[in-house]
Amino acid sequence: MSLAAEMTRCPRAFDPERGAEGVAALPGLTPELRALVHGAAGSSPYLLSLVQREAEWLMEALTRPDAALADQIAALRDLPDEDLPRGLRQTKRRVAVMTALADLGGAWPLGQVTGTLTAFADAACQSALRAALAVQIRRRKLPGATEDDLEDAAGMCVFAMGKMGAGELNYSSDIDLICLFDETRFDPDDFYEARSSFVRATRAMTAMLSEITPEGYVFRTDLRLRPDPAVTPVCIAMEAAERYYESLGRTWERAAYIKARLAAGDGVAGQRFLDDLSPFVWRRHLDFAAIQDAHDMRLAIREHKGLGGPITLPGHNMKLGRGGIREIEFFTQTRQLIAGGRDPDLRVRGTVDGLRALAAKGWVPDETADMLAEHYVAHRTVEHRLQMVNDAQTHSLPRSPEGFDRLACLMDRDRSALEAELTERLQTVHDTMEQFFAPSKPAGPATADVEHDLLTRWRSYPALRSERSRAIFERLRPDLLARLAQSSRPEEALLAFDGFLSGLPAGVQLFSLLEANPQLTDLLIDITGTSPELAQYLSRNAGVFDAVIGGDFFTDWPGQEGLAQLLQARLEAEADYETRLDAIRRWAKEWHFRVGVHLLRGLIEAETAAQQYADLARAVLVVLWPLVTAQFAARHGPPPGRGAVVLGMGSLGAGRLNAGSDLDLIVIYDPQGEEASQGAKPLSSRLYYARLTQALITALTAPMAQGRLYEVDMRLRPSGNQGPVATSWPAFQSYQADQAWVWEHLALTRASVVAGPADLAADVEAFRQDLLRQPRAQEKVLAEVRDMRDRIRAAKIPTGLWDAKRGPGRLQEIELLAQAGALLQGDTSGQTEAGLRAAVAAGLLNDASGMALTEFHAFYSRLHQAVQLLSDRPLDAEALGPSGHAFLLRTLGEERMSDLESKLAADYAASAAYIDAALTAGGAT
Repeated sequence: MSLAAEMTRCPRAFDPERGAEGVAALPGLTPELRALVHGAAGSSPYLLSLVQREAEWLMEALTRPDAALADQIAALRDLPDEDLPRGLRQTKRRVAVMTALADLGGAWPLGQVTGTLTAFADAACQSALRAALAVQIRRRKLPGATEDDLEDAAGMCVFAMGKMGAGELNYSSDIDLICLFDETRFDPDDFYEARSSFVRATRAMTAMLSEITPEGYVFRTDLRLRPDPAVTPVCIAMEAAERYYESLGRTWERAAYIKARLAAGDGVAGQRFLDDLSPFVWRRHLDFAAIQDAHDMRLAIREHKGLGGPITLPGHNMKLGRGGIREIEFFTQTRQLIAGGRDPDLRVRGTVDGLRALAAKGWVPDETADMLAEHYVAHRTVEHRLQMVNDAQTHSLPRSPEGFDRLACLMDRDRSALEAELTERLQTVHDTMEQFFAPSKPAGPATADVEHDLLTRWRSYPALRSERSRAIFERLRPDLLARLAQSSRPEEALLAFDGFLSGLPAGVQLFSLLEANPQLTDLLIDITGTSPELAQYLSRNAGVFDAVIGGDFFTDWPGQEGLAQLLQARLEAEADYETRLDAIRRWAKEWHFRVGVHLLRGLIEAETAAQQYADLARAVLVVLWPLVTAQFAARHGPPPGRGAVVLGMGSLGAGRLNAGSDLDLIVIYDPQGEEASQGAKPLSSRLYYARLTQALITALTAPMAQGRLYEVDMRLRPSGNQGPVATSWPAFQSYQADQAWVWEHLALTRASVVAGPADLAADVEAFRQDLLRQPRAQEKVLAEVRDMRDRIRAAKIPTGLWDAKRGPGRLQEIELLAQAGALLQGDTSGQTEAGLRAAVAAGLLNDASGMALTEFHAFYSRLHQAVQLLSDRPLDAEALGPSGHAFLLRTLGEERMSDLESKLAADYAASAAYIDAALTAGGAT
């Protein structure tokens, strides 16, 4: 389509005579194009010179501008090396004049303008690099390289940084490049010779692009973004670059790599380098420390460039000045750095695309993203007009009235209206940035009431040893102490927070997160003042706070299936087995933390928390078991036969866990007659599944960088600790049918398959149900249960009143009686409530005692859930403090601690009496 058909605006001529000269160079133009050329040439001496020099090409190109430029850029690939310097400069002129006319005429949006400029820059780098390397190869300066190696640049990579990397080159832009080479393609003895050759090629490439000749220049080229440019050559080995970024890389370099893109050279090696560098750029945890780093960079740029002070238009720098382009880029990149490690969807290069992605994920309000995107496009448009005048790499508004008149003509705007709009846009962006980078803190009451000699100790804590962490904490401290002072018992709240702070190994990230999200301070104080166990966990795993502001923390619970899908998606970004195990640990801790916080703050009931903890554990096993199996199979071959299922026992089987639950597991495998696996290192089927089970246990319990997932108990398998860790399906059936003790059948009443192949899982469940529905001799069952009760009482003494699990009449005994009822009545639901109803049906309980024990069980379960959240040690209620007491009372529906203690003592005695009567008499009481 012709340019005239796509025009939506037209510049005016600042100098009509110059405009007429431009029109005269292109006779026969349509009225629309004549007006466009007149305005462009009459306001830009540079564009007038281009129109006159490229008039012959322009006459044809204006009828199909997109195709004409695409053909021109593509033709660079076929130019002989000796013609390349001239051809590049001719193409530069044609791209410059056509892009300017399409931009000024409104035929192309900003993205197409910057995209076209970037496409030419890529092609120019590719052609110049190929020519430069060809010289080195022909002179035999590059060890082992031949002409064939030019296809992938012999392992050299040219990375486009900044606006070129993002596809956002401005009209008269420099190009920022980093040149690296893949040292693995060369023998160690040839390394230095290869490096020298690549250095020469880099210098030749950049000279071809930046040297000013009678034909002009192509691009001013900047190589200073490479690692440690003061001491490193212009092209360095990838391994050296990786070592630098891993050990010395700074936040601004991380931000630079958000936009990094391979522009020329070895595509495979280049992508591998960017992938390897991803952990440096994208931190696994939310990185709010990047905010302060970005703020410091803003201030440093202002100071260095002398750009402080109020916004005044004459001479204002549209890129680096207040409210300018760089501020919007910093805002976008900082938010991307904060959250991009957790969400790959935020890892986009373009500024407007980045704002849209951040808004879509809730990191930036839609209206803020739309506003900043609009201002960014407007700022860049003004920047292009400034640069079109004389092809100068300038970002500064004119200092004279004449200069503003020329700018207004290029934009076809009234000068006063343009100045008013520029002032408003710059001020709006500036105000938004100041609010983001230096948010105001709410005023709080005086903190004298909580001043304490503890404060003098804080400087010695690990989290406050670095100068940076102390600086951030000092800004936090007034608000933090004010919030502590507002608690019901400030001294106790301060002591609780001190305990948290003393266990925190590092502070920069957490303090930065709190500074950027003040609402989290209340949650932190609530946790430290209520649950010492959760506070201790939080001090060692502060990264779980990421989940609170990651968008999903207060959404509806996704359920087991939804959790498994979320975990599977998280693992797709991990490259190997160990990093996936660590990722599972991080993910599980975040969701585990969510359940605890929701329970602590009264957002869910204890029963709901029990279900959610179980959903989480089951989801982990659903995803982890195939992962472990695939890792094991890579060495020893696929599982023989039908594979194996993981049978959840006890609380996991019943779907009710607490904050500190272990996982009771049994692994059942069906080799279907296959004697061994088929793999690189085959194993007998029995040994295969035994080692596979050990691999699962290791995957769950190994103390990796992110800690353990769960402790595992496998004593409920056939023959207990004396039997194999994995049981074959035929052996399991035979054992349960002919040899199992009554207690083992009792355990099966609360069993369910949680992971493994569906067909084997269905067979195991069908067998379990058939087994449990067989008739039982009631007296024999009761005798076994009485013996179990007595042995448990002798071995597991309750730790005190708050131990709801162990002791006469408490959870273990109620659940034991319920399992007996379930076994006698063939109930396979695994739920204690159903088992107690079955005990009533079997005549062990009457309706009243059955109802009473059901209520006792629910009450004790709530207590046990709360106590496990509060502490992993025997609970000392007196040491809890008012917040802990309030949580206990709210969870259990009581008004006073003294009333709760009296109720527990009475209820334990009553439920013990019901259980003893049921088991001793063997009939309803």
